[in-house]
Amino acid sequence: MKKRHILSLLFLLVINLSYAQNKVNYLEESKEDFKQRMQWFSDAKYGMFIHFGLYSQLGGIYKGNDKGRYAEWIQGNQNIPSDEYAKLINTWNPEDFDARKIVKLAKKAGMKYLVITTKHHEGFCLWDSEFTDFDIANSPMKGRDLVQELADECKKQGIVFGTYYSITDWHQGSQYVEEGKGWGMMKMHEGRKEEYVQYLKNQIKELIVNYDSNIIWFDADWVDWWTLEDGKDLYQYIRELKPSIIINNRVAKRKIFKKDFGTPEQFHLENEVDYYWEACYTMNDSWGFKIKDTDWKSPEEVYEKLKDINGKGGNFLLNIGPDGNGDVPKESVKILKKVGKMLKKEKKEN
Repeated sequence: MKKRHILSLLFLLVINLSYAQNKVNYLEESKEDFKQRMQWFSDAKYGMFIHFGLYSQLGGIYKGNDKGRYAEWIQGNQNIPSDEYAKLINTWNPEDFDARKIVKLAKKAGMKYLVITTKHHEGFCLWDSEFTDFDIANSPMKGRDLVQELADECKKQGIVFGTYYSITDWHQGSQYVEEGKGWGMMKMHEGRKEEYVQYLKNQIKELIVNYDSNIIWFDADWVDWWTLEDGKDLYQYIRELKPSIIINNRVAKRKIFKKDFGTPEQFHLENEVDYYWEACYTMNDSWGFKIKDTDWKSPEEVYEKLKDINGKGGNFLLNIGPDGNGDVPKESVKILKKVGKMLKKEKKEN
């Protein structure tokens, strides 16, 4: 028995050594492999961002208060307690959300890929997650899976599908608002970081394995408990799950980390750089649907931004914010369709 036990241990040791030797360090990817993986992104040029969550039904107003620029930040802007905000799940019923129409709109606009906020800072998940009850399956939309609907439509219509995921979470319970500080800089309760990072990894795995996400678009890397090393570890974990996936630089610390692409927000770079990048912009002033926000960019302005960004080597990720019923604002539809026509005309002329 002793000899058999020793042989078993030796066998496990050989297996582990073999795994360690064969394990790929994706942070040290060759330039050739990196370029090949990023080729579709480099060619795509133009994508659709979708900000959609519980906040969408509020339209930037809570109990008559419209404080705050960004509607998707309404919980933090108005300091709404988590247990109070969470009740919004009971009235969230965007029955008009139509993945086919949204993907068709992206295609008409000339866009090649799409990224949706599967979990924003509020912590609510647009899919039925095994790891939380704060998700679509516990809302009046039970029985529908908006992430699956979009993923399926993207495959049907030839659009690359991507998912946004916030590193910070205002609902899960491991984090808290420090007195005198805003909700943006959430603190981590002592002893709970490991638990939360595992929660995060579990959900990211769901998005990759269940929905075959081709892009993971992170946000909220600014919280001080999330380190550069945490980001590198998460990057490696994701690439092991799906080596072909691309990940934005906010997986770590955006000012330092540039893999796989940089993400200037509401502005774009003036000159070409030696890394891939994508500028994300709102179509009006808010990412999430905001009733009072009528500061729409003209189709001409959007078109010129796209041309300028692409000319400097970047991609353009333009946002839509569906309302509480799931409808895309009519003005957004008009702008996107007009820009699509302008791009078609340009293509014919060239």
